[in-house]
Amino acid sequence: MSLLKRLSEQETGPVPSPQMKAGVPSKAASAASKEPLKEPDSKIRLHKFLVEELKKHPNLEDDELEQLLPKLAEPFFEEERERLTFEGKNQLLTTVVNELTGYGPITPFLADPDVSEVMVNGPYQIYVEKKGHLIRTDAFFRDDEHVLQVIEKIVTPLGRRIDESMPMVDARLPDGSRVNAIIPPLALNGPTVTIRKFSKKPLQIDDLVRFGTLSEEMGKFLDGCVKARLNIFISGGTGSGKTTTLNVLSSFIPNDERIITIEDAAELQLSQEHVVSLETRPPNIEGKGAITIRDLVRNSLRMRPERIVIGEVRSAEALDMLQAMNTGHDGSLATGHANSPRDMLSRLETMVLMAGMDLPVRAIREQISSAIDLIIQQSRLKDGSRKITHITEVLGMEGDTIVLQDLFVFKQTGMTIDGKVQGKYVSTGIRPHCAERLESAGAELPSEWFREEW
Repeated sequence: MSLLKRLSEQETGPVPSPQMKAGVPSKAASAASKEPLKEPDSKIRLHKFLVEELKKHPNLEDDELEQLLPKLAEPFFEEERERLTFEGKNQLLTTVVNELTGYGPITPFLADPDVSEVMVNGPYQIYVEKKGHLIRTDAFFRDDEHVLQVIEKIVTPLGRRIDESMPMVDARLPDGSRVNAIIPPLALNGPTVTIRKFSKKPLQIDDLVRFGTLSEEMGKFLDGCVKARLNIFISGGTGSGKTTTLNVLSSFIPNDERIITIEDAAELQLSQEHVVSLETRPPNIEGKGAITIRDLVRNSLRMRPERIVIGEVRSAEALDMLQAMNTGHDGSLATGHANSPRDMLSRLETMVLMAGMDLPVRAIREQISSAIDLIIQQSRLKDGSRKITHITEVLGMEGDTIVLQDLFVFKQTGMTIDGKVQGKYVSTGIRPHCAERLESAGAELPSEWFREEW
Protein backbone atom coordinates (compact mmCIF):
# COMPACT_ATOMS: atom_id res chain seq x y z
CA MET A 1 0.00 0.00 0.00
CA SER A 2 1.37 3.41 -0.94
CA LEU A 3 2.02 6.00 1.74
CA LEU A 4 -0.60 8.38 0.33
CA LYS A 5 -3.27 5.68 0.17
CA ARG A 6 -2.47 4.65 3.71
CA LEU A 7 -2.80 8.25 4.89
CA SER A 8 -6.10 8.71 3.08
CA GLU A 9 -7.59 5.64 4.75
CA GLN A 10 -6.19 6.35 8.20
CA GLU A 11 -8.50 7.53 10.94
CA THR A 12 -7.66 10.30 13.33
CA GLY A 13 -7.32 9.77 17.08
CA PRO A 14 -9.90 10.08 19.84
CA VAL A 15 -11.08 13.06 21.79
CA PRO A 16 -12.26 12.95 25.40
CA SER A 17 -16.03 12.88 25.77
CA PRO A 18 -17.79 14.68 28.65
CA GLN A 19 -17.66 11.41 30.59
CA MET A 20 -13.87 11.44 30.45
CA LYS A 21 -11.71 12.69 33.25
CA ALA A 22 -8.04 13.55 32.81
CA GLY A 23 -8.12 11.85 29.43
CA VAL A 24 -9.02 8.44 30.83
CA PRO A 25 -12.43 6.94 30.00
CA SER A 26 -14.71 6.34 32.94
CA LYS A 27 -15.77 2.82 33.89
CA ALA A 28 -19.08 3.41 32.14
CA ALA A 29 -17.37 4.52 28.96
CA SER A 30 -14.91 1.63 29.14
CA ALA A 31 -17.76 -0.84 29.50
CA ALA A 32 -19.33 0.53 26.34
CA SER A 33 -16.13 0.00 24.37
CA LYS A 34 -18.02 -0.87 21.21
CA GLU A 35 -19.28 2.73 20.93
CA PRO A 36 -16.76 4.92 19.07
CA LEU A 37 -15.78 8.22 20.62
CA LYS A 38 -16.61 11.43 18.79
CA GLU A 39 -13.77 13.22 17.09
CA PRO A 40 -13.24 16.98 17.18
CA ASP A 41 -14.14 18.81 13.99
CA SER A 42 -10.75 20.57 13.92
CA LYS A 43 -8.87 17.25 13.97
CA ILE A 44 -10.93 15.81 11.11
CA ARG A 45 -10.46 18.94 9.03
CA LEU A 46 -6.70 19.11 9.71
CA HIS A 47 -6.34 15.47 8.76
CA LYS A 48 -8.20 15.96 5.46
CA PHE A 49 -6.29 19.19 4.77
CA LEU A 50 -2.90 17.50 5.22
CA VAL A 51 -3.86 14.49 3.09
CA GLU A 52 -4.85 16.83 0.25
CA GLU A 53 -1.61 18.77 0.61
CA LEU A 54 0.43 15.57 0.56
CA LYS A 55 -0.95 14.71 -2.86
CA LYS A 56 1.36 17.44 -4.10
CA HIS A 57 4.34 15.66 -2.51
CA PRO A 58 4.27 11.98 -3.55
CA ASN A 59 6.90 9.35 -2.72
CA LEU A 60 7.86 10.79 0.65
CA GLU A 61 9.60 8.70 3.28
CA ASP A 62 8.21 8.80 6.82
CA ASP A 63 11.10 10.91 8.19
CA GLU A 64 10.69 13.45 5.37
CA LEU A 65 6.94 13.45 5.96
CA GLU A 66 7.39 14.20 9.66
CA GLN A 67 9.53 17.26 8.88
CA LEU A 68 7.19 18.52 6.16
CA LEU A 69 3.84 18.21 7.96
CA PRO A 70 4.27 21.21 10.34
CA LYS A 71 5.02 23.46 7.35
CA LEU A 72 2.07 22.13 5.38
CA ALA A 73 -0.23 22.75 8.36
CA GLU A 74 0.66 26.46 8.66
CA PRO A 75 -2.10 27.71 6.27
CA PHE A 76 -4.68 25.67 8.18
CA PHE A 77 -3.65 27.13 11.53
CA GLU A 78 -3.59 30.63 10.02
CA GLU A 79 -7.30 30.28 9.29
CA GLU A 80 -7.97 28.77 12.73
CA ARG A 81 -5.90 31.23 14.74
CA GLU A 82 -8.96 32.72 16.48
CA ARG A 83 -10.31 29.31 17.51
CA LEU A 84 -7.14 27.62 18.78
CA THR A 85 -4.75 28.60 21.54
CA PHE A 86 -1.01 28.08 21.09
CA GLU A 87 -1.12 25.00 23.30
CA GLY A 88 -4.19 23.68 21.49
CA LYS A 89 -2.48 24.15 18.13
CA ASN A 90 0.60 22.20 19.24
CA GLN A 91 -1.47 19.44 20.79
CA LEU A 92 -3.65 19.10 17.70
CA LEU A 93 -0.65 19.04 15.36
CA THR A 94 1.17 16.46 17.50
CA THR A 95 -1.88 14.19 17.61
CA VAL A 96 -2.43 14.27 13.85
CA VAL A 97 1.28 13.85 13.06
CA ASN A 98 1.39 10.83 15.38
CA GLU A 99 -1.53 9.35 13.48
CA LEU A 100 0.01 9.96 10.07
CA THR A 101 3.65 9.08 10.71
CA GLY A 102 3.62 7.05 13.93
CA TYR A 103 1.37 4.64 15.77
CA GLY A 104 -1.35 6.91 17.08
CA PRO A 105 -1.74 7.45 20.85
CA ILE A 106 1.17 5.14 21.76
CA THR A 107 3.72 7.03 19.66
CA PRO A 108 5.02 9.22 22.56
CA PHE A 109 5.59 6.12 24.72
CA LEU A 110 7.57 4.40 21.98
CA ALA A 111 9.77 7.49 21.77
CA ASP A 112 10.27 7.73 25.56
CA PRO A 113 13.60 6.05 26.50
CA ASP A 114 12.35 5.44 30.06
CA VAL A 115 9.48 3.25 28.83
CA SER A 116 10.50 -0.39 28.41
CA GLU A 117 7.12 -1.88 27.54
CA VAL A 118 3.79 -0.64 26.14
CA MET A 119 0.60 -2.64 26.75
CA VAL A 120 -2.70 -1.85 25.00
CA ASN A 121 -5.62 -3.69 26.64
CA GLY A 122 -8.36 -2.74 24.22
CA PRO A 123 -8.97 0.83 23.09
CA TYR A 124 -9.36 2.47 26.51
CA GLN A 125 -6.52 1.01 28.58
CA ILE A 126 -2.88 1.73 27.78
CA TYR A 127 -0.24 0.76 30.34
CA VAL A 128 3.51 1.32 30.21
CA GLU A 129 6.38 -0.11 32.20
CA LYS A 130 8.81 2.44 33.62
CA LYS A 131 11.76 1.35 35.74
CA GLY A 132 10.11 -1.97 36.44
CA HIS A 133 6.72 -0.55 37.47
CA LEU A 134 3.44 -0.67 35.54
CA ILE A 135 1.70 2.68 35.10
CA ARG A 136 -1.69 3.38 33.53
CA THR A 137 -1.48 6.29 31.11
CA ASP A 138 -4.03 8.94 30.14
CA ALA A 139 -3.85 7.93 26.47
CA PHE A 140 -6.49 5.88 24.68
CA PHE A 141 -7.74 4.92 21.24
CA ARG A 142 -11.07 5.88 19.69
CA ASP A 143 -12.41 2.33 19.30
CA ASP A 144 -11.44 -1.22 18.33
CA GLU A 145 -11.05 -0.25 14.67
CA HIS A 146 -8.55 2.43 15.63
CA VAL A 147 -6.36 -0.14 17.41
CA LEU A 148 -6.66 -2.52 14.45
CA GLN A 149 -5.38 0.18 12.10
CA VAL A 150 -2.23 0.58 14.19
CA ILE A 151 -1.71 -3.19 14.28
CA GLU A 152 -2.08 -3.36 10.50
CA LYS A 153 0.45 -0.56 10.11
CA ILE A 154 2.95 -2.60 12.13
CA VAL A 155 2.48 -6.04 10.56
CA THR A 156 1.77 -5.22 6.90
CA PRO A 157 5.35 -4.10 5.99
CA LEU A 158 6.62 -7.43 7.40
CA GLY A 159 4.39 -9.49 5.12
CA ARG A 160 2.30 -10.71 8.05
CA ARG A 161 -1.42 -10.45 8.58
CA ILE A 162 -3.98 -10.45 11.36
CA ASP A 163 -7.69 -11.17 10.90
CA GLU A 164 -10.37 -13.49 12.24
CA SER A 165 -8.77 -16.49 10.52
CA MET A 166 -5.39 -15.66 12.10
CA PRO A 167 -6.14 -13.53 15.19
CA MET A 168 -2.63 -13.66 16.69
CA VAL A 169 0.62 -12.31 15.29
CA ASP A 170 4.23 -11.76 16.37
CA ALA A 171 5.98 -8.87 14.67
CA ARG A 172 8.56 -6.16 15.25
CA LEU A 173 8.97 -2.42 14.84
CA PRO A 174 11.67 -0.98 12.58
CA ASP A 175 13.91 -0.44 15.65
CA GLY A 176 13.66 -4.14 16.56
CA SER A 177 11.10 -3.78 19.36
CA ARG A 178 9.05 -6.95 19.78
CA VAL A 179 5.30 -6.76 19.07
CA ASN A 180 2.58 -9.26 19.92
CA ALA A 181 -1.03 -8.62 18.94
CA ILE A 182 -4.20 -10.62 19.55
CA ILE A 183 -7.66 -9.55 18.46
CA PRO A 184 -11.29 -10.61 18.95
CA PRO A 185 -12.79 -13.18 19.11
CA LEU A 186 -9.80 -14.41 21.14
CA ALA A 187 -9.26 -11.12 23.01
CA LEU A 188 -12.50 -10.33 24.83
CA ASN A 189 -11.46 -6.78 25.85
CA GLY A 190 -10.77 -5.74 22.27
CA PRO A 191 -7.55 -5.75 20.23
CA THR A 192 -4.62 -6.22 22.60
CA VAL A 193 -1.07 -5.19 21.78
CA THR A 194 2.11 -5.77 23.78
CA ILE A 195 5.29 -4.02 22.66
CA ARG A 196 8.59 -4.77 24.35
CA LYS A 197 11.04 -2.05 23.48
CA PHE A 198 14.75 -2.49 22.95
CA SER A 199 17.44 0.10 23.26
CA LYS A 200 18.20 1.86 19.99
CA LYS A 201 21.85 1.55 20.92
CA PRO A 202 22.67 -2.09 21.73
CA LEU A 203 23.64 -2.52 25.38
CA GLN A 204 27.13 -3.66 26.31
CA ILE A 205 28.29 -5.72 29.27
CA ASP A 206 29.33 -2.54 31.10
CA ASP A 207 25.71 -1.35 30.89
CA LEU A 208 24.45 -4.56 32.52
CA VAL A 209 27.04 -4.20 35.29
CA ARG A 210 25.91 -0.60 35.84
CA PHE A 211 22.26 -1.69 35.97
CA GLY A 212 23.13 -4.31 38.57
CA THR A 213 22.18 -7.26 36.34
CA LEU A 214 25.48 -8.98 37.14
CA SER A 215 28.86 -8.28 38.71
CA GLU A 216 32.00 -7.21 36.87
CA GLU A 217 33.66 -10.58 37.56
CA MET A 218 30.64 -12.44 36.17
CA GLY A 219 30.78 -10.29 33.04
CA LYS A 220 34.44 -11.05 32.42
CA PHE A 221 33.84 -14.74 33.05
CA LEU A 222 31.00 -14.84 30.51
CA ASP A 223 33.19 -12.96 28.01
CA GLY A 224 35.77 -15.73 28.34
CA CYS A 225 33.11 -18.45 28.02
CA VAL A 226 31.81 -17.07 24.72
CA LYS A 227 35.31 -16.68 23.27
CA ALA A 228 36.17 -20.21 24.43
CA ARG A 229 33.16 -21.44 22.40
CA LEU A 230 31.13 -22.85 25.27
CA ASN A 231 27.52 -23.70 24.44
CA ILE A 232 25.44 -21.37 26.61
CA PHE A 233 21.73 -21.47 27.41
CA ILE A 234 19.99 -18.47 28.96
CA SER A 235 16.87 -19.33 30.94
CA GLY A 236 14.33 -17.16 32.72
CA GLY A 237 10.73 -16.03 32.90
CA THR A 238 8.85 -13.67 30.61
CA GLY A 239 10.30 -10.16 30.72
CA SER A 240 13.35 -11.22 32.73
CA GLY A 241 15.80 -9.82 30.16
CA LYS A 242 16.89 -13.02 28.39
CA THR A 243 17.02 -11.46 24.92
CA THR A 244 18.99 -8.46 26.17
CA THR A 245 21.55 -10.75 27.82
CA LEU A 246 21.71 -12.89 24.67
CA ASN A 247 22.40 -9.77 22.62
CA VAL A 248 25.21 -8.75 25.00
CA LEU A 249 26.79 -12.22 24.96
CA SER A 250 26.60 -12.25 21.17
CA SER A 251 28.73 -9.09 21.12
CA PHE A 252 31.63 -11.16 22.54
CA ILE A 253 31.77 -13.33 19.41
CA PRO A 254 34.88 -12.44 17.35
CA ASN A 255 34.19 -10.34 14.27
CA ASP A 256 35.75 -12.87 11.87
CA GLU A 257 33.24 -15.66 12.60
CA ARG A 258 30.13 -16.45 10.56
CA ILE A 259 27.01 -16.09 12.74
CA ILE A 260 23.54 -17.42 11.91
CA THR A 261 20.69 -15.99 14.02
CA ILE A 262 17.30 -17.73 14.12
CA GLU A 263 14.23 -16.00 15.59
CA ASP A 264 10.45 -15.88 15.40
CA ALA A 265 10.62 -12.11 14.93
CA ALA A 266 14.11 -10.75 14.30
CA GLU A 267 15.13 -8.53 17.19
CA LEU A 268 18.79 -9.29 17.90
CA GLN A 269 21.13 -6.39 17.17
CA LEU A 270 24.54 -7.88 16.44
CA SER A 271 27.43 -5.57 15.65
CA GLN A 272 29.55 -8.10 13.76
CA GLU A 273 29.93 -7.88 9.99
CA HIS A 274 29.34 -11.52 9.05
CA VAL A 275 25.80 -12.11 10.33
CA VAL A 276 22.97 -13.94 8.54
CA SER A 277 19.56 -13.33 10.16
CA LEU A 278 16.79 -15.87 9.64
CA GLU A 279 13.15 -15.36 10.61
CA THR A 280 10.22 -17.76 10.75
CA ARG A 281 7.22 -17.40 8.46
CA PRO A 282 3.58 -17.94 9.47
CA PRO A 283 1.18 -19.92 7.25
CA ASN A 284 -0.56 -18.15 4.37
CA ILE A 285 -4.29 -17.58 4.07
CA GLU A 286 -4.71 -21.22 3.00
CA GLY A 287 -2.88 -22.43 6.12
CA LYS A 288 0.17 -23.54 4.17
CA GLY A 289 3.77 -22.40 3.75
CA ALA A 290 4.71 -22.02 7.42
CA ILE A 291 8.45 -22.11 8.17
CA THR A 292 9.26 -22.95 11.80
CA ILE A 293 12.35 -22.41 13.92
CA ARG A 294 13.04 -26.14 13.57
CA ASP A 295 13.09 -25.79 9.77
CA LEU A 296 15.50 -22.87 10.04
CA VAL A 297 17.80 -24.71 12.47
CA ARG A 298 18.04 -27.61 10.03
CA ASN A 299 18.70 -25.26 7.13
CA SER A 300 21.32 -23.28 9.06
CA LEU A 301 23.50 -26.38 9.34
CA ARG A 302 23.92 -26.23 5.55
CA MET A 303 25.04 -22.59 5.67
CA ARG A 304 28.49 -23.17 7.14
CA PRO A 305 27.75 -21.58 10.52
CA GLU A 306 30.52 -21.00 13.03
CA ARG A 307 27.99 -19.79 15.61
CA ILE A 308 24.28 -20.48 15.80
CA VAL A 309 22.22 -18.05 17.90
CA ILE A 310 18.59 -19.06 18.54
CA GLY A 311 16.30 -16.37 19.89
CA GLU A 312 14.09 -18.76 21.84
CA VAL A 313 13.80 -22.55 22.00
CA ARG A 314 10.24 -23.56 22.82
CA SER A 315 9.42 -26.73 20.90
CA ALA A 316 10.80 -29.60 18.81
CA GLU A 317 13.70 -27.50 17.54
CA ALA A 318 15.42 -28.37 20.84
CA LEU A 319 16.41 -31.75 19.37
CA ASP A 320 18.01 -30.22 16.28
CA MET A 321 19.76 -27.60 18.42
CA LEU A 322 21.27 -30.26 20.71
CA GLN A 323 22.42 -32.30 17.74
CA ALA A 324 24.07 -29.23 16.24
CA MET A 325 25.86 -28.49 19.52
CA ASN A 326 27.07 -32.09 19.62
CA THR A 327 28.33 -32.18 16.03
CA GLY A 328 30.97 -29.46 15.92
CA HIS A 329 28.92 -26.28 16.21
CA ASP A 330 30.46 -25.16 19.49
CA GLY A 331 29.79 -21.71 20.86
CA SER A 332 26.04 -21.77 20.18
CA LEU A 333 23.74 -19.50 22.20
CA ALA A 334 20.02 -19.87 22.92
CA THR A 335 17.30 -18.84 25.36
CA GLY A 336 14.31 -20.61 26.90
CA HIS A 337 11.65 -20.17 29.56
CA ALA A 338 12.34 -21.77 32.94
CA ASN A 339 12.38 -20.87 36.63
CA SER A 340 15.76 -22.43 37.47
CA PRO A 341 18.69 -24.14 35.73
CA ARG A 342 17.39 -27.56 36.80
CA ASP A 343 13.93 -26.69 35.50
CA MET A 344 15.48 -25.66 32.17
CA LEU A 345 16.93 -29.15 31.76
CA SER A 346 13.52 -30.71 32.45
CA ARG A 347 11.89 -28.43 29.89
CA LEU A 348 14.52 -29.35 27.31
CA GLU A 349 13.69 -33.02 27.85
CA THR A 350 10.02 -32.26 27.23
CA MET A 351 10.78 -30.21 24.13
CA VAL A 352 12.93 -32.99 22.65
CA LEU A 353 10.05 -35.42 23.13
CA MET A 354 7.82 -32.97 21.21
CA ALA A 355 9.89 -33.79 18.12
CA GLY A 356 8.01 -37.11 17.95
CA MET A 357 11.08 -39.26 18.48
CA ASP A 358 10.54 -42.18 20.85
CA LEU A 359 13.85 -41.66 22.63
CA PRO A 360 14.71 -43.01 26.09
CA VAL A 361 14.94 -40.33 28.76
CA ARG A 362 18.53 -41.31 29.54
CA ALA A 363 19.54 -40.84 25.90
CA ILE A 364 17.96 -37.38 25.91
CA ARG A 365 19.76 -36.43 29.11
CA GLU A 366 23.08 -37.62 27.71
CA GLN A 367 22.52 -35.40 24.66
CA ILE A 368 21.70 -32.42 26.89
CA SER A 369 24.63 -32.94 29.28
CA SER A 370 27.17 -33.26 26.48
CA ALA A 371 25.75 -30.36 24.44
CA ILE A 372 25.22 -27.58 27.00
CA ASP A 373 28.18 -26.25 28.99
CA LEU A 374 26.66 -23.33 30.88
CA ILE A 375 23.20 -22.19 31.98
CA ILE A 376 22.58 -18.55 32.87
CA GLN A 377 19.44 -18.04 34.96
CA GLN A 378 17.92 -14.57 34.75
CA SER A 379 15.02 -13.36 36.90
CA ARG A 380 12.81 -10.32 37.26
CA LEU A 381 12.64 -9.60 40.98
CA LYS A 382 9.75 -8.12 42.98
CA ASP A 383 11.03 -4.56 42.61
CA GLY A 384 11.14 -4.89 38.83
CA SER A 385 14.93 -5.23 38.63
CA ARG A 386 16.41 -7.88 36.35
CA LYS A 387 19.33 -9.91 37.66
CA ILE A 388 21.33 -12.95 36.71
CA THR A 389 20.65 -15.12 39.76
CA HIS A 390 22.71 -18.18 38.75
CA ILE A 391 25.61 -19.01 36.47
CA THR A 392 25.57 -22.80 36.53
CA GLU A 393 27.94 -25.27 34.89
CA VAL A 394 26.73 -28.55 33.40
CA LEU A 395 29.23 -31.24 34.39
CA GLY A 396 27.78 -34.37 32.78
CA MET A 397 25.89 -37.46 33.90
CA GLU A 398 26.03 -39.29 37.20
CA GLY A 399 23.78 -42.31 36.91
CA ASP A 400 20.53 -41.04 35.36
CA THR A 401 20.96 -37.50 36.69
CA ILE A 402 22.57 -34.48 35.02
CA VAL A 403 25.08 -32.95 37.43
CA LEU A 404 25.02 -29.16 37.84
CA GLN A 405 27.20 -26.88 39.91
CA ASP A 406 26.60 -23.19 40.62
CA LEU A 407 29.58 -20.91 40.03
CA PHE A 408 28.01 -17.51 40.79
CA VAL A 409 24.70 -16.70 42.46
CA PHE A 410 22.79 -13.62 43.55
CA LYS A 411 22.24 -13.75 47.31
CA GLN A 412 19.35 -11.58 48.46
CA THR A 413 19.89 -10.03 51.88
CA GLY A 414 16.67 -8.07 52.35
CA MET A 415 14.44 -5.25 51.15
CA THR A 416 14.71 -1.50 51.58
CA ILE A 417 11.85 0.62 52.97
CA ASP A 418 10.86 1.67 49.45
CA GLY A 419 10.70 -1.94 48.25
CA LYS A 420 14.09 -2.28 46.56
CA VAL A 421 15.75 -5.69 46.66
CA GLN A 422 19.09 -5.73 48.48
CA GLY A 423 21.72 -8.36 47.87
CA LYS A 424 25.09 -9.17 46.36
CA TYR A 425 26.67 -11.41 43.77
CA VAL A 426 28.83 -14.10 45.31
CA SER A 427 31.01 -16.94 44.12
CA THR A 428 30.31 -20.43 45.43
CA GLY A 429 34.07 -21.01 45.75
CA ILE A 430 34.13 -23.72 43.07
CA ARG A 431 36.63 -23.39 40.26
CA PRO A 432 34.89 -24.09 36.91
CA HIS A 433 35.37 -27.46 35.30
CA CYS A 434 35.79 -25.56 32.00
CA ALA A 435 38.70 -23.49 33.35
CA GLU A 436 41.24 -25.17 31.08
CA ARG A 437 39.17 -24.42 27.97
CA LEU A 438 38.91 -20.77 28.96
CA GLU A 439 42.61 -20.43 29.69
CA SER A 440 43.57 -22.14 26.43
CA ALA A 441 41.39 -19.56 24.65
CA GLY A 442 43.34 -16.75 26.33
CA ALA A 443 40.88 -15.91 29.11
CA GLU A 444 42.23 -15.04 32.55
CA LEU A 445 40.62 -16.64 35.60
CA PRO A 446 42.01 -14.95 38.71
CA SER A 447 41.69 -17.14 41.79
CA GLU A 448 39.90 -14.34 43.71
CA TRP A 449 36.92 -14.70 41.35
CA PHE A 450 36.21 -18.08 42.87
CA ARG A 451 36.93 -17.37 46.50
CA GLU A 452 34.01 -18.62 48.56
CA GLU A 453 31.88 -15.69 49.77
CA TRP A 454 28.91 -17.39 51.42
